[in-house]
Amino acid sequence: MFARWGRFVYRFRWVTLVASALLLGVSVIGVLTGGQLEGNGGFGADLEAGRTARLVAREIHREQPVAVTSGMTLIFSSSTLNATDPAFQSALEAAIAPLKSDPRVTGLTTPYGVPASEQATFISHDGHQALVIVEFKDRSQKSEQYVNEVVAAVHPGLLTVVATGQVPLNLAFNSTLDSDLQRAEYVALPVTFLMLILIFAAVVAALLPLGVGLLAIVGGLAGTMFLAHFTDVSQYATNIVTLIGLAVAIDYSLFVVNRFRDELSSGATREEAIAIAMSTAGRAITFSGIAVAIGLSAMLFFQGTFMASMGGAGAIVVAIAVLYGLTFLPAALAILGPSVDWWPRWARRIMSSLGTRRPAGTGAWHGMAMWVMRRPWFALIPALVVLVALGTPLLQLRMASSDVDALPPSNQARQGYDTLVSDFPGWNETSIEAVAYYPDSSPFTPEHVGAAYDLSRRLAALPNVIRVQSIFDIDPSLSRPDYQSLYSGPRDSLPSPMQDALATGAGPHIVLLNVLTNKPYTSDEARAIVRAVRAEHLAGGQVLATGGTAEDLDIVNFIVQRTPTAVGTVILVTYVILFLLTGSVVLPLKAVLTNLFSISASFGALVFVFQQGHFSRLLGFTAQSIDPSIPVILFSLVFGMSMDYEVLLISRIQEEYQRTGDNQAGVAMGLEKSGRLITGAAAIMCAVFIAFGLAQVVIIKSIGIGLAVAIAIDATIVRILIVPAVMRILGRANWWAPRRLAFLHRRLGLSEVAVPPRLPAREGV
Repeated sequence: MFARWGRFVYRFRWVTLVASALLLGVSVIGVLTGGQLEGNGGFGADLEAGRTARLVAREIHREQPVAVTSGMTLIFSSSTLNATDPAFQSALEAAIAPLKSDPRVTGLTTPYGVPASEQATFISHDGHQALVIVEFKDRSQKSEQYVNEVVAAVHPGLLTVVATGQVPLNLAFNSTLDSDLQRAEYVALPVTFLMLILIFAAVVAALLPLGVGLLAIVGGLAGTMFLAHFTDVSQYATNIVTLIGLAVAIDYSLFVVNRFRDELSSGATREEAIAIAMSTAGRAITFSGIAVAIGLSAMLFFQGTFMASMGGAGAIVVAIAVLYGLTFLPAALAILGPSVDWWPRWARRIMSSLGTRRPAGTGAWHGMAMWVMRRPWFALIPALVVLVALGTPLLQLRMASSDVDALPPSNQARQGYDTLVSDFPGWNETSIEAVAYYPDSSPFTPEHVGAAYDLSRRLAALPNVIRVQSIFDIDPSLSRPDYQSLYSGPRDSLPSPMQDALATGAGPHIVLLNVLTNKPYTSDEARAIVRAVRAEHLAGGQVLATGGTAEDLDIVNFIVQRTPTAVGTVILVTYVILFLLTGSVVLPLKAVLTNLFSISASFGALVFVFQQGHFSRLLGFTAQSIDPSIPVILFSLVFGMSMDYEVLLISRIQEEYQRTGDNQAGVAMGLEKSGRLITGAAAIMCAVFIAFGLAQVVIIKSIGIGLAVAIAIDATIVRILIVPAVMRILGRANWWAPRRLAFLHRRLGLSEVAVPPRLPAREGV
């Protein structure tokens, strides 16, 4: 099938190139007219904390919806003046005066315009800093477009000012992600080109994989933008598309171009070379693309989170990379022919002085494979010990949602946030919103009021709880019976403070209990409070919890619960695909097990670096718990990429085994003919991933570094040592399958085909 496809592309090569150009044009239009990418706020919206938050909004604001706006916090400071000094106040008010007439600003709150009881939270502990809360009329996404203009209108005079809060932090994340993507491209593309030149020793051959990579990226971005018309797509998806698209497209092109050049050098015509390249390398990259897409599909099991869109975007770009690898690339090769090896004479002399290609069976890769297979256990056991040791930090994995710490320490908005939390009273407190919910009755019967009152006192007595704010702490002199009497009676007769408290702290079926702690919202202590709240019981009602800590806990639990199903399904489907490729039930099992070792090692590196903080100064980040999305994303990518190399290597080994009938010779020759390419492809992939490891946002940085570590391990320890050792130990059992499965495989016609017979050379070919 693949050989016939190669001959078809050869005969219609110009039509194929025109079709590729049209597809590129459609892709560019798709990028320019695509849907709007979203942030990651939807992550966990359908979990318990999210449902509780919607219940609260529905109950309390159902009659008078509150407009969703956005805002920022300005921190004014002086090294000499106190915030209470008239000079400080005068300078602050003069600084924000332009904002009062700005139509985009709907509210300004200063320390000098709030009640005396609230003023303390607007002035720092040392008294030299003060806060101004600025409210915008628009949602965050729109206000991000003009927040810098608003900040620029502030002239602090004697003071200094830093902007932080919702809008500046969101803008910092978005702009940093954009700069990370640009930096990665600027680093990855030239480095990749230089490495391709070293691999191919030819300029044209090096340009082709790079061109396919760029085509795949544009197509992947277009597909992602198109997807955004129908569902929420994360802003991180563009990074994943670029990272995966560049890596796999270059990887696939590398094997196709190399096989085409090999066949030409062996005397094949262009048509024969294209047919053979498609029947071997083309078949391999197709199965590899399927394997990578299956790995990425693990993220689709986490619907309702931004990871699902990333999995979809990744699968799209992989499909497009395979499409261009089977159409545009062979068509371009058919037109170029021997010109694909073009190289300046002076450069050719330099490359030839570095060494010539050795005869088959004498190369370094052949020698390494034979050395390993002569002493397989001696090579296998130390390799497994190293992988297990690299994976041991994984046992200390702690997951928590990423926060402002995901930004680099040098970011001004993050520095302002750190100042806000550390220097201002009350801003370091975590709020856990407990909800007494009576779905079928009112919370204002005497029994329910008494039960909610008792609940508030039990929650206040929990470890690490500072206080509980609710409708039951309006007047300290009131007792439980007093509240029962007041709240079960007519609301119009209540004092105005109680009416105000009921308007914001209770609804037709709920009573809110705001539990405050000074522990970080992702800490174990804060999580323990959430669990304690949810463990409470009310007769005829429920006790729910929402807020940042509850959302964080729900997300982690959601990831942990879904992961076994996602991982198990991906492994099972991958096993089936590898069986269809090899016709063996043994090799897929070996592939899955070795890949899991690679993944555990990369996870260990992730914990060692980002959670434990090793190299944090060098890499420019703050040590923190691992975001729960990262292990899922990393598993999906690493599993897919590892299977990529497994497919490419096993395909060549199988080809040599079928040619010779000798398992050991097949492994050695397969590794010799693909080892250099796999190592080169892995080096290119590592360069691309390290370029993303230079990112400033911790999620992208950790994914890039984790992938680079995994691919480096996979292309060295796994492919050089473990694969030949295991295949030597198994011998002919590598290719075993039960009789019925072997019959099924033959009936499906998916066995590796023999090299197509060569046609007589045609004039001009």
